[in-house]
Amino acid sequence: MYKSIIKPFLDISCALVILVIASPIILVVTVLLSFSNSGKPFFTQIRPGKNSKLFRIIKFKTMTDALDASGKLAPDADRLTAIGKFVRATSLDELPQLFNVISGKMSLVGPRPLLPAYLDYYTKEQMKRHDVKPGITGWAQVNGRNSISWEDKFSLDVWYVRNQSFKLDLKILIMTVKKVLVSEGISAEGHETMPTLIEYLESKEE
Repeated sequence: MYKSIIKPFLDISCALVILVIASPIILVVTVLLSFSNSGKPFFTQIRPGKNSKLFRIIKFKTMTDALDASGKLAPDADRLTAIGKFVRATSLDELPQLFNVISGKMSLVGPRPLLPAYLDYYTKEQMKRHDVKPGITGWAQVNGRNSISWEDKFSLDVWYVRNQSFKLDLKILIMTVKKVLVSEGISAEGHETMPTLIEYLESKEE
């Protein structure tokens, strides 16, 4: 009953309340990012949701679209703006995803929605992370976020799918607030975020 009725109701109700409370912050961040990103404060991208069904996620845009000499996107460190770095460090870039929660595509708590390109690289066990709606925060996020390996991240995601409950979701939300306050686990060593899954797998083969 919790997973099918109570959780969706709490997701939408809480998302609406948070949006109202955080609206002044959202407005200020939108204006600041509009100036630093040439009038583009938001970032949207297709991501797989529950049962791998694709949807469009929305976040604050913390990086510019600067290209390197070869015409490809420059490294994350070169594209991350000063305001973008602050927004990312405080996890304010996640706030627009509340609209994804209200639309029913996401939950407040669940495995993070990753890139569609990763779907071909998951093991059968790892694919179980798509048995539930993706979340703004999750068990992997409060247990290392970008500072842990992809294998550990997926293992934590699947563990959550098998053990989700109101008590666990509440625990994750409380832990998330604590993590945000200390800006913990934002990036992997030597990266502004962390290597992509494909880069990680290729490095293991070398």
